[in-house]
Amino acid sequence: MLARAKVKAKGAGWQQLSATLTAKATEDKARLLVLPKGKDEVGIDMVSLFPQETFMNRKNGLRKDLAETIARLKPKFVRFPGGCMSHGQGLDNIYHWHHTIGPLWLRQPDMNIWHYHQTRGLGFYEYFQFCEDIGAEPLPVLAAGVPCQNSQNDRRGVGGQQGGIPIDEMGAYVQELLDLIEWANGDPATSKWARMHPEPFGLKYIGIGNEDIISTVFEERYEMICRAIRARYPEIKICGTVGPFHTPSADYLEGWDFTRRHPDLQYMVDEHYYESTGWFLHHRDYYDRYDRQGAKVYLGEWAASTRTKRPNIETALAEALYLTDIERNADVVEMTSYAPMLAKDGHHNWNPDMIYFSNTTVRTTPAYEVQRLFSVYGGDRYVSSQLTTADSKLAHRLGASVVRNTKTGKTYVKLVNALPVETHVQVEGLDIPDTAVTEGFEGKPQDQRLQCKKGTAGRQIVLPPYAMRVIELD
Repeated sequence: MLARAKVKAKGAGWQQLSATLTAKATEDKARLLVLPKGKDEVGIDMVSLFPQETFMNRKNGLRKDLAETIARLKPKFVRFPGGCMSHGQGLDNIYHWHHTIGPLWLRQPDMNIWHYHQTRGLGFYEYFQFCEDIGAEPLPVLAAGVPCQNSQNDRRGVGGQQGGIPIDEMGAYVQELLDLIEWANGDPATSKWARMHPEPFGLKYIGIGNEDIISTVFEERYEMICRAIRARYPEIKICGTVGPFHTPSADYLEGWDFTRRHPDLQYMVDEHYYESTGWFLHHRDYYDRYDRQGAKVYLGEWAASTRTKRPNIETALAEALYLTDIERNADVVEMTSYAPMLAKDGHHNWNPDMIYFSNTTVRTTPAYEVQRLFSVYGGDRYVSSQLTTADSKLAHRLGASVVRNTKTGKTYVKLVNALPVETHVQVEGLDIPDTAVTEGFEGKPQDQRLQCKKGTAGRQIVLPPYAMRVIELD
């Protein structure tokens, strides 16, 4: 027994009881037991066990070590509640944001398509609050009126997308999404929704749909939602979807065709794809031919993988090379996010992931460090650069990107070497003093852990085999 406390229920009405437990030891597999004592009966409505110290000391806040690990990425935005959870396991399991706000005991818990239970203690208020705490834009993503195409069979034996919310019920669902924007941005003096929290959140983006089948059922409902948002809140940037795969999948082609036919509906579209390291190495020109005047791209879910399905230095370098080309195409690809981000040991069904954790530990991956380096050393202006090699057949294994942060005046040079030999890089046109700060890593392709190290660089830069370096210039 690590800790114990007693609470006493009185009377027949609902009441909230609380106690403080001070553990005398740490145990990874500790359990909470609620044991009745005596002969009377008591109905238990909700039980919550919470650490005293949370991230930023928020009430009902986030687990401190996990939130701090995410915050170290310095993310510019947070997409939530996450993937297929949004559109759910069939029509009855679509995620409803307003079920996740208010007092904990009034929130509506539910299972989700990934087959685990959500207490909804982590709800939209906590997501928005977390974004405020780490200086990130919130990007809520909600269903487009259709459930996930991977839904299991319903009571009628019908699986897949299962049609959509009946058209005569779509008005209420559309209003639900409009209420979200009002809740986030409205005037507390005039709005019952905005009155539920102290200050407006300043929501700028909303995602509608998540890698859906781009069917007629989807398009009808998606268009209804977008037109209603554009009419009521024209300042909100809508993010659509073009299915779960890259070109030339049918959903990608149909999704982009719909986007081009309706340029007034959405600001950007969400692309998803998970591929091998080889695919990323050989598709580094993927966004070079995109329409510069069309909708922006949000690469919302992507990751490189090998047969082991675990992030290692091989996958991290493939992702780093691809990100140098994403930065080069930043006039098209406005946002990216690795997915999935979090995976709890023994309770996840997808690999690779960026951060693995247990009840007591947090373990970051090489993928995490790549995402951190590109975020921390990010800019708002791309500086055209060229990296040449004597053997053009090896060019896809070398990458460079130069960006400038106009707010700080700093310039960042990112260099990636996915070759098994060291590479000498001569930088022309930039004054790189011997005291220039660098940060990066190297290792063996199969390594699943790495340590980023800081150093200094001069004009002649030597990249070890399987390495990445960032050079910071004033």
